[in-house]
Amino acid sequence: MANKQMDQDTKKLAERIWNYMRMNQRLEKADCILVLGGHDIRVAEYGARLFLEGCAPLMVCSGGLAHQDDLLKTGWSRPEAEVFAETAVVMGVPADKILIEDRSTNTGDNFLFTGEMLKRQVIDPVTFVVVQKPYMERRAYATFRKVWPDKHIVVTSPQIPFEDYPTEKIPMDLIIHIMVGDLQRIRAYAEKGFQIPQEIPDDVWGAYEELVRRGYTKHLLTSL
Repeated sequence: MANKQMDQDTKKLAERIWNYMRMNQRLEKADCILVLGGHDIRVAEYGARLFLEGCAPLMVCSGGLAHQDDLLKTGWSRPEAEVFAETAVVMGVPADKILIEDRSTNTGDNFLFTGEMLKRQVIDPVTFVVVQKPYMERRAYATFRKVWPDKHIVVTSPQIPFEDYPTEKIPMDLIIHIMVGDLQRIRAYAEKGFQIPQEIPDDVWGAYEELVRRGYTKHLLTSL
């Protein structure tokens, strides 16, 4: 009973971070849907649905061969952007409406390299809907605002509740490790100038500290 209660306590702490990371921004029509790559194909599927619903006339899939040896590994031998773009095409998005940025290996490069690619294509979107995993919304937002301060962003993610998000390949334990590390990065990367600062409520940072004490440290930065 004690272990079961501890598991529930851990989930409650993790859900507090999850709720902070999700920004719940209202969707708007935009010039471009920018889908950030990763290990969760549901992000590509959600981005494709937004395109098919008329959210934007252009989709960009961004992501290279990243995270091959860590918690976020995909198991794919091709760039994440290629896999995501193929998923979108299967769902009905015209291939000629998708651009692929396949070099980036982190969130900052997603935006930097996408910007360079769009410039080469002589395309200048002003408004973006950025699609990311739910627990990475805030990091995507903070990084976008640092890299592209003159652009407008709405960030969104697959509309799946916390309890329903884990899968066989992406279990709850893994999600908690990743969220704890990402919350650390919200503070650390702002201090390094990689992101704009984001206020972190005391109860959210307290949840982070308690989860670190409980051993959720596999995605923490090794140096600050």
